[in-house]
Parts: sequence; C-alpha cells; structure tokens
Amino acid sequence: MAFLTPLFLFGLLAAAIPIAIHLIRKEKPPKLVFSTLRFLKTTSKKLILFQQIQQWLLLLLRAAVICLLVFAFARPLFDSSIAGLVDAEPESVVILLDVSMSMQYEERFEQARDAARAFIAEMAPGDEVAVIAFADATISVRELSSDLEGARAFVDTLAEPAFGTTRYMPALRLASDMLESSRHERRIVHLISDFQSAGLGNDDSGWMLSPGVQFSSSDVGEGPSRNLLLTDVRSPDQLIENRNEYEILARVRSTGSVHIDDAEVRLVMDGQETTRIPVDLRNKSEEVVRLPVVFDSAGTHRGEVSVGGDNFTVDNTYYFTVDVMPRISVLLVNGEPSPNWYEDEAHWMALAVGASEDSPFVVTTAASSELSATTLATHDVVVLLNAGSDLSTSQAVALTDYVQEGGSVLMAPGDRVNGPQFNQQLSAISPGILNESIRLAGGDYLMIADMDRRHPVLLPLDTEWVVRFEGYWSVEAQADADTLMQFDNGSPALLERVVGQGRVMMLASALDTEWNNLPLQGLYLPFIHESLRYLAQASMKERAYRIGDVIDLTSAVPEDAVVTVVTATGEESVLGGGERTLTASSIGFLRIEAEGEPQFYAVNADPEESVLEKLAPSALQDLITNPDTEPQQTAEVRTAQLVAELEGPQRVWWWLLILVILMLLAETRIANTTYR
Repeated sequence: MAFLTPLFLFGLLAAAIPIAIHLIRKEKPPKLVFSTLRFLKTTSKKLILFQQIQQWLLLLLRAAVICLLVFAFARPLFDSSIAGLVDAEPESVVILLDVSMSMQYEERFEQARDAARAFIAEMAPGDEVAVIAFADATISVRELSSDLEGARAFVDTLAEPAFGTTRYMPALRLASDMLESSRHERRIVHLISDFQSAGLGNDDSGWMLSPGVQFSSSDVGEGPSRNLLLTDVRSPDQLIENRNEYEILARVRSTGSVHIDDAEVRLVMDGQETTRIPVDLRNKSEEVVRLPVVFDSAGTHRGEVSVGGDNFTVDNTYYFTVDVMPRISVLLVNGEPSPNWYEDEAHWMALAVGASEDSPFVVTTAASSELSATTLATHDVVVLLNAGSDLSTSQAVALTDYVQEGGSVLMAPGDRVNGPQFNQQLSAISPGILNESIRLAGGDYLMIADMDRRHPVLLPLDTEWVVRFEGYWSVEAQADADTLMQFDNGSPALLERVVGQGRVMMLASALDTEWNNLPLQGLYLPFIHESLRYLAQASMKERAYRIGDVIDLTSAVPEDAVVTVVTATGEESVLGGGERTLTASSIGFLRIEAEGEPQFYAVNADPEESVLEKLAPSALQDLITNPDTEPQQTAEVRTAQLVAELEGPQRVWWWLLILVILMLLAETRIANTTYR
C-alpha cells in the first residue's frame, strides 16, 4: 500500500484523544453510609459487565473513526509505489555539458556541474542517462546507462574547460543519435551551458531533434558579465634588423553585458614589459591602441599584448611572434652595363633597393663574368638583369646548386638574352622556357590582365597594374611552375618555381625602361621590395595561430630529427613516427625543440569565444524541437494525471468516508444506550 499524502498519517496520533478522555473521566465510586440496605435494588453482575463492554466498544469506535479519517485524507493506493507516482514513466536522458572556453568565466563550470548533479539526483531507478562534455567537438562521452551513481562520478571527474569554441549542433546531433537506441520511449536532451549566441555558428541546415525527443536546459550564464577583448592585433610579420621604431596596433573592445569604461594595455617583448598605455572607453565601445616597439637584433621575438580590468582573464593576452631578419644581401648581375645611367640595366633596380640609408637591403652589383660559387654563397638573393645566357657551364652549375641548397633567384630577361642558350644553361631552375622575344610596333603594348592577388608578393600591392609592356618574352611555363601574372594576350608575365630548397621567380620582360614603363610606376618599388623579401625567406611561418589550427613543421625542422613540443605550462610531448604537424590546443607559446635553436609558435584563443552575448534557451529550443514532438509536461502534471488514473477505479477514500459515517451512527447509538 502507498499513500499519496503521507503527511496526514501523523494524524493517527489523534487516536489517543478518546483514550485519554476515557481514562480521565473514569472515577472510583464514592462510599455512602446508609442506615439500611433493604430499600436498595440489587443490580445484576451481568448488567455491569455489559456496560463495561459498551464503554470499551465506544472507545474503540471513536479511535477507529479518527484513524479512518486520517487514512482517507492520506489517500491510500493498493497497486502502486511512491516511486511510480513521482516518475510516471522511465526516461532516457542525454546530458550535454558545455566545456568551452567561456565556461571558465567566474564559477560557470562549477555551476554547470552542480546542475548536472541535481538533474541526475532527480532521476529514478530504472532511468538511463548519458553525459557528453562538448565544445566545438565532443570532448568526452559516457554512454547511456542506468548506473546513475556512475554518471554522477563521471560529472565529478570532468576536466576543467580548455580553450575550445562553443558549437551546439554537433553535440545535439550526437545526443539525438544516441537516443535512437535508448530503451525507453520517453527521451530527453538536457543542455547545460552559458548559451553563447555564437554557439550556433553558421549552421543553417534546418536540422532538428528526432520526433519524440524532448529538449530541456539549464542556463548557467545568467547575470551581468564584464569582459575586455583584444579583437585585433596587428604586428609586423617580418622586419629587417635596424633601430627604427615600429608600431603594434591593438584593438580593445568591451564585450560583456556591463560596459567597462577604463582599461590598460601593455606590451611585453621577450619577457620584458616595454610599453603601458591607458585606454578610455567611456564614450565608445572599442579603441585602437598604438604600441611603439624597437627591434635591434635579428631572430624570432616573442610578443604579448595584454589588457586588464575585467572578470574574464583567460582571453586578456594576445601572443605573437616577429621574425626580425638581418639586412638582405642582394647580388645584381648586370647583363647590360652602360655609362649612361638611364640605359644601365641595374640602375633602376639599385635605385629601388639600395638608395636609402635605412634600406633593408645590402646591394652588390657584378657582371656576369664575376659570378662564382663563392660570390653566390654570400648573398641571399640573386637578380639576373638581362643575363643568364652568357653564363659559362660552371657558372650555371654553381647557380643551380645555389638554388638547390636554399638560395633564391629573380630573373628578368631582356633583349641581350639568347633564348636557346638560356634554356640550355638554366632550364633546371628556370620557371619558364623562353620561346622568342617580341617587340610590339606602332605604339602597341600589352597590359597585365590577370594575377594571383593572394600570393604573398602581390597581396600587399592593392592597386591596378597600368604598366605598358612594349617588349616581352613569349614563355612556356615549366610543369612544376606557377603562373602568378598573365598578359592580356594570355602569355605568362610572372612565374614562380620551387627548386630543391630554393625558389626562382621570372618576369617575362626587362626591369628597365627599354621594354616597359614599370620603373616609372609607383608600384615598382613595392613590387621589387616584396619580391626580394619573399625570395629571401619564402618559408615564413604564421605570426600567430588559433586554437584548433594545424601547425606544419615540415620546413622548420630536419626530416629525421626528434621533435619535442613544450607548451606554455611546461608539458612536454614528442612527435613520433616522422610526424611533422600538430594541432594547437593551448594558448601561449609552443616551444619546438629539434636540432639547432628552439623555435616558438604563438597560439591564441578564438576571439569569438570571448563575446559573451547570450542566446535565449527558448530560441534554441524552438529551433531544434521537431514539430511532431508533443510538448513536455512537468513532473507535477504527469504525477497528477497518474494519480487520477490510479485513484479513479479504486476510490478507497470514498469507502473510508462512508465507513466513518456508519461508525459515527453506531457510536451515537452506543453512546446513548451506555450513558442513559
């Protein structure tokens, strides 16, 4: 038997009231002195015994009436248990627990764990539950099981949130798939998160939960939030060693629900603080801060831009690296020297590269006959200006070896180049085969019609090429070469080829004013500078990576070297099996140790995860709930429905009340005859 309102059973104590009254009213007969007993009527002992029985029966009736009233109000059931009333039917539940970076904000993760524990505690024996910890992907999973204590232990042992971004849909899809094989018909997905609006990502597939799967949620992101974010940090990717002052640009924004008026930005280079600047945000949502810095030595420099004054410190620092190179040594091989500076092949190039004292280039000019392996070894880039076909076989071999071992060459053939000889001597490294030189007559010219604007050389040149080419070489690109620019007649204008560890670029025209007006254009100098920088160190690494990016170490470490990876927290791991890639999983500087000097790679959190704008849980519920799913009823409504179903055919309390009425009538009758 079970009782729907068991608290009324305390009323059974009231059954002692008639007993107490009976004992209190019981009196000893008084002694009276009579002169004679002959006038008193003799009473039968049977009559006295009958009256005593009536009194005891009356006492029992009164106590029974109170007990029956208590049982009636307690509403007894004879075919169910209290557990069956609280949980109308067994459930299969998947708990999704958000462990993205935003859950590190104050006590959100601990609140999420408490919410998961509380939800599991409300489940009944026989229910089954699974737990999925997720961020942008699944972090850890506990499969569906009726072991509720094991689920609580799994929640207790979950690792603290790392640096992943929030993505709801992959976890919701996994939960829906898991419930397809659940044992119970009642299926629920319960999401515990701070409900970042960015968690939906760009998903517009219209996906919904399977029919019949209910959705519920616990929001641990309620309340005000204070956060400052470095939304954009611009630092030089590569610099040339000098003592000029550069600038690091940092954009600071208040992204919490409570606007922050004041902040302070500081710059740390190689572990030493160099600049500290206050930021006033009282009348704006963001501000660009300029941080001056000087690089007076070559090598890789590690930088950190930090902002303080909020409640979310994990995203307060942006990490980056800057590769500062020594001045680039450029060898200009002049194929057409002339006493007339205007006609000299190397004049315009030397003017663009080495005219300034602060130039990042050191320029040496030599004739073709002066080219040797020793000369090549002391220069970073070799520029063949209207030269190449006049090299000897030994010079051509030396130039080929130079490129194979990591050197770079820029070719600009002109009218003095012999095509067949050029191809014979330099085809092993040349990006293109020279067919014939063409001079257009009658004022005709070619223009640049197409180019790869994403190439590192052309990307910074955000301008149209209005250069007129009256002379050019008809070139056939090598099979392993890339065409970076084309003339408007479809012929290649700029080619690139990787040879061994080196790189070669070819412009299918001269770099003086004899065949084109390129030296007279404003883009000539930036084009030359970007080309030489690129060729001097073409394998430059990224300035900074984000969590989840793949870092390719192929060109950074020797093929057979043992690679040790050390995170910002000091954790070490070794890449095995010749592996040369790793996925960024923690913010800070990764130190890569192999042969030679250690290398550093900067990793930052995704700024999207620092924007604490919220999504209403009801909006997500409306988005993913299948229209064929009936609305979920509360436990109180389901219990009331079950009570009505179970009580309906029994009506035990009705019969108890009828019995009480009959017993009250009997009590009245007996009381009247007992005390008459």
